[in-house]
Amino acid sequence: MKRSKTTVLTFAEKCKNILASNWQGSLNTIKVDAKGSKGDIHTSKIKYILRRGQPYLWVPENDLHNMNNIIDERGSFAVTSPFPGRLGVILKSLKKLPARVALSGDVLPLKEDKAKSLGEKLNKIILSEQKATEEFSYSVSEVLNSSGSSTSRSDNLQELLGDTEKYSVYRFKTRSCTFIDGHGSTFDVDVENLGTSKADLLAPFSAKLIDGINQSETRRRALVLLCFVYMNANAKDAYVTSVDRKGFDVLAKVTGPVSKDGVGEYQWKEFRFMFEREANDVEMFCIQLVEMEEEVIKKVSVSSGLN
Repeated sequence: MKRSKTTVLTFAEKCKNILASNWQGSLNTIKVDAKGSKGDIHTSKIKYILRRGQPYLWVPENDLHNMNNIIDERGSFAVTSPFPGRLGVILKSLKKLPARVALSGDVLPLKEDKAKSLGEKLNKIILSEQKATEEFSYSVSEVLNSSGSSTSRSDNLQELLGDTEKYSVYRFKTRSCTFIDGHGSTFDVDVENLGTSKADLLAPFSAKLIDGINQSETRRRALVLLCFVYMNANAKDAYVTSVDRKGFDVLAKVTGPVSKDGVGEYQWKEFRFMFEREANDVEMFCIQLVEMEEEVIKKVSVSSGLN
């Protein structure tokens, strides 16, 4: 398995991919009343899309954010990398958080005409993603079809196309950005770099890719073989935790150090697998994933034959 020159994305690229791969984040605004700001924070889950590098938020009409914004437009917005299905259960059991992006800035209301125009753009985005899904090759469809519909970004955004009066639409003008990895370490990201960085073309399908791989027993067995062949790790089980154009991250249940009584317990460990060529789209990602699966199966088969 060959490796590309750079094995990881920049923090700005990681942030952009997370923002482009999810459809929901936690919006925080400062609570207010008739006398002004109360200082407390109101938090709720808000659906959004990323447009020209900026999050646009759909806030339900009955949400307190709308009242807060009239007095104080300051806010923060946090988005996690997708962790659907089985992966979410595993991460919660390990008390491990997925990588996430924390933005601070101003929550700016859109005028009615601009909100309507954005709704039309949202409709085009949803239709485009749905059309792309219908036209994917068998290798891509096989992976995506193993996932549940709840992991589809376009399906989750569909409800925003209904009665526009149910939502107020805002632009989140970012003033600062922080990347937080799965271990809780924080990294400041230059807002200008965030703006110029481009998300991977496969980002909108990340959740379905991750869940599709993890829901397949066959694919998870292949991940176990990847850990064995390339990382010399004896894994009992393995899950993909993130995907990008350069490769993917795996959380594997591997044999730990042998204790005093001679018994080795299993522990979860992270591994990074790289593609030989950057996956510029979902098609290339799935093709290279299948190639890697076939390669390790062949290596293990040859090795077993020699024994």
